[in-house]
Amino acid sequence: MSKINDLIKKLCPNGVEYQKVSKFSKVLRGKRLTTKELSDSGKYPVYHGGLEPLGYYGKSNRLGNTVMIINVGASAGTVGYSEKDFWSSDGCYCLEYNTNIISKFLYYYLKNNEDFFISQVRKAGIPTLDRKVIEKFKVPIPPIEIQEEIVRILDKFGELEAELEAELEARQSQYEFWRGKLIEQNDHGNKSKKYKLSEIATIYDGTHSTPQYTLEGIPFISVENINNIYNSNKYISVEDYKKYKVKPQINDIFMTRIGSIGKCSVVEKNIDLAYYVSLALIRPNHNIINSKYLKYYLESSIGREELRKKTLLHAVPMKINKEDIGKINILVPKYSVQNKIVEVLNKFDTICHDFGIGLPAEKELRQQQYEYYCDMLLTFADSNEIILQTDRQTDRQTDRQTDRQ
Repeated sequence: MSKINDLIKKLCPNGVEYQKVSKFSKVLRGKRLTTKELSDSGKYPVYHGGLEPLGYYGKSNRLGNTVMIINVGASAGTVGYSEKDFWSSDGCYCLEYNTNIISKFLYYYLKNNEDFFISQVRKAGIPTLDRKVIEKFKVPIPPIEIQEEIVRILDKFGELEAELEAELEARQSQYEFWRGKLIEQNDHGNKSKKYKLSEIATIYDGTHSTPQYTLEGIPFISVENINNIYNSNKYISVEDYKKYKVKPQINDIFMTRIGSIGKCSVVEKNIDLAYYVSLALIRPNHNIINSKYLKYYLESSIGREELRKKTLLHAVPMKINKEDIGKINILVPKYSVQNKIVEVLNKFDTICHDFGIGLPAEKELRQQQYEYYCDMLLTFADSNEIILQTDRQTDRQTDRQTDRQ
C-alpha cells in the first residue's frame, strides 16, 4: 500500500478525474446465435445471460481482455472479464474503448460496484439492465502507473484465492468419492435392503403459483436457497402460509427437483418455511431410515444416477416429477450402519464446508481481505470536487461511488 500512496502523492495529489463510461467507451450489445449454431467443441466460448459459456462457436466477435456486463436474465448486472477472444450474444454488453485505461483495472472497478448494477436491473418480466445505466456510471481514471500497481495487487489476491479454491475442490472431490464408496460398500453381501423411496418416505412439493411477497412474515424458499434454507430474503404472509397443507418438520428433507436436481438440505430447526414447487419435501419413515443418511444417499453418485433415470432431461428447465421421485431405488443398511456412515460423512462435510475452520475459513478470510483492499485501492478523491483535507489517502477512503450516478 505504501507504493500506491507514494504514486498518488506524486502523480495525482489533487485527486483523479471521474468520467462517465459513455465518455471513454462504447457499450456494445452482441448478436444472438441459434441453438443449432452452438457446439461443445467450437473454438470460442459464447456468453449470453451468464458468465458460464452458453456453448462454443467457430467465430468470435470480441477480442480477449474485454470487460462484459450481463444484461438479461437471473445474472443481469453481473460483471465479467474474458482474457480470450469470445462471442458476445445479445444478453451480454461489452465495453470497447481506446483510451488511457487498462482493461483489468476497469474490470476490477466495475466488479467492485457490481451490487449497484444489480440494483438497477428492471425486474418486470425478464430481468433487464438498460444500457444507459452503464453509460452514465462514473469511473476514476488514475495515471497508468497507478492502474498497473492496483491490477498487480488484486491479481495477486486472485491467484492466492484460486489456489485455495483448487484445494477446496480437491477436498470436495475426495469427499464425494468416499461418500459413494461408503454407500456402495454397505450393499456388499446383501447387507442393505432395497426400497422404493415411496415405501420409506412421503413426498410432497411446494406451491405451484408465485406467491404474493411481503416485507416480513414466513420465509419463502426455492432452489436458490438449498445451500442455506434459513437465509431467504423473501416472505409471505402468515395467512397465506396457513393454506399450506404440509408444513416442514424437523428431519424432513428439501430436495431440488427443477433445474439442478438432487441437492438436499435437512430441516434442523423448528422454524416455519414456505416452499416453492421447485423443491420436493421428503418426510422419511424414521423407523427405517436416518434423514441424514437419505440426504447423503440422494447426493451420492448412486442416488444421482437413480434420479437421472426418472428425470425429464429434455424439459426446459430439466425436472423430475414428484411422483417419479418416489420410484427411485434406495439401499438401506441397518440403522447402526446408517448412523456410522452419517457420523463419518458429517466430519467430511464439516471439513469441506464449515467456514469456521480449515480451508473454508481461510478462503472466507481471504475473500474478506480482498474485498477490503478492493474498496481501499479503488476509491479516489475526485479532482472536480473541493477537497479540504490534505491526506489524499484518507479522502480516498471516504469518497465512495454511492453518489456517482
